Amino acid sequence: GILFVEAYANGSFIPDYRAENTTGSGQGEVPDEILTGGPIVNTTADRPQSYRLPARTVVLTFDDGPDERWTPEVMRVLDKHQVPGTFFVLGNQVVRQPGLVRDLVANGHELGVHTFTHPHLTEIPGWQRRLEYTQTQLAIAGATGVRTNLLRFPYSSRSDAFVNQDWPLLRQAGELGYLTVVNDLDSRDWERQGPDGMIERTVPPGYSGAVTLWHDSGGDRSQTVEALDRYIPMMKERGYTFTTVSGGLNLALAEAGVSAPVAGPVPATAGERWRGQMLVMAVRAADFTFVLFGILFVLVGVLTIGRTLLLFVLALRHARKRRRRDFAWGPPVTAPVSVIVPAYNEKEGIAAAVRSLATGDHPGGIEVVVVDDGSTDGTADIAAGLGLPNVRVVRKPNGGKPSALNTGVALARHDLIVMVDGDTVFEPDAVRRLVQPFGDPQVGAVAGNVKVGNRRSMIAKWQHIEYVIGFNLDRRLYETLRCMPTIPGAIGAFRREALEYAGGMTDETLAEDTDITMALGRSGWKVVYEEGARAWTEAPASLGQLW
Repeated sequence: GILFVEAYANGSFIPDYRAENTTGSGQGEVPDEILTGGPIVNTTADRPQSYRLPARTVVLTFDDGPDERWTPEVMRVLDKHQVPGTFFVLGNQVVRQPGLVRDLVANGHELGVHTFTHPHLTEIPGWQRRLEYTQTQLAIAGATGVRTNLLRFPYSSRSDAFVNQDWPLLRQAGELGYLTVVNDLDSRDWERQGPDGMIERTVPPGYSGAVTLWHDSGGDRSQTVEALDRYIPMMKERGYTFTTVSGGLNLALAEAGVSAPVAGPVPATAGERWRGQMLVMAVRAADFTFVLFGILFVLVGVLTIGRTLLLFVLALRHARKRRRRDFAWGPPVTAPVSVIVPAYNEKEGIAAAVRSLATGDHPGGIEVVVVDDGSTDGTADIAAGLGLPNVRVVRKPNGGKPSALNTGVALARHDLIVMVDGDTVFEPDAVRRLVQPFGDPQVGAVAGNVKVGNRRSMIAKWQHIEYVIGFNLDRRLYETLRCMPTIPGAIGAFRREALEYAGGMTDETLAEDTDITMALGRSGWKVVYEEGARAWTEAPASLGQLW
């Protein structure tokens, strides 16, 4: 939800202009009263009307703000010369600069709606246009406590530039109670071709009144500020009066004998103020969250790159050390080994797994203890039926893998214990290689090297890549930094003393192999990786199995 708010509030826009050549666009649907009228359009009544400003009257209007850099500069110039302005604000800027909007109202300036995200209104549906207006009104109400009935379409220009596509917009604006405001003279300050040109383009012919268009946002407005500082006193010397859009309209109506004002800010209701404040807080919270996410993404990216570099450096050093001809863990380990095979409904793979274990070439001898954990598919019978002299089959009620492993450890005759999954096939020398690190008396557990045997499907191939990276890179890093997180359930070896010290396998988890590894590390035992001890396992071959 926060990211949706941020995406909506960050609607981008370009400078506020549109080509004024209406050739081929069609204007037949737009009433002549509007095309030949003034810059203030009223479509709230059955008969559309438009109004021009009285002679020697100028309105300064500013689009696309408020901007934290340039709106205060524009306001400083206006306040310096004691003239008001009308600011057509964007809702997504109001919610980010509510203090600036309050200052504008407090200093006697007027606000108008310029939509929330500055879209091309002809390209969006009516409900979305209504939302653009409503959200901006709420933002203004939440920031200032007032609402406005002035509206300016993005990318609009003069009244004679309205085309047929604009007429539904004008009618909808009137139905919503808005007066639509365009301009008589455009400073074209978005061109940034110098203050002289801006001033020249905003001087009315003769002594006619004019609504002039400027911008207080959308880029560098230093030339706009300079032009205003020269334009205002120049126009005052020519006898012009500066007012707001509402003030100019009310003057025009007074000249026409209409005494009741029809424009100007009105107090917002308590509900509008509350909803507006919620909107302001929502967008500002979204902004903060987005910035926080950006910082976190950068931080995670830096840490990931750093970890990757460290991974390759330490893994390479670890591999070179292990592959030296003179490397040895200590004296060769020839003590007998007990292999625990917890099995629950493993009839497809139990025979191959047990046979590969029982026929291993470890010189001290291998005892295989198959703990059938309440299987219902004949797993125990298959294992017993192999007739291998060094294989024992123990049957127990179903109690979970940790229970089966603890039962096997209790029944094992030897102090070096290997734990194996029931679907894993060992290479002939895997047990012998797996227990050699116990030549170092500080080693309490050893992780072997698991390989994916069924690499036919894409899912399985991806897991093969994961296994290769996890075992050949990650575990080398973990061993070097003494932070091995997991002895894999498929192939791992333990000292009985270390298992007893750590409290055995716990059933208060879904990852007993991780828990016992962490416990051994906390107890001070070394947990190492032996790449030469390879076992082959079956990985999920379909998305359903993986799920």
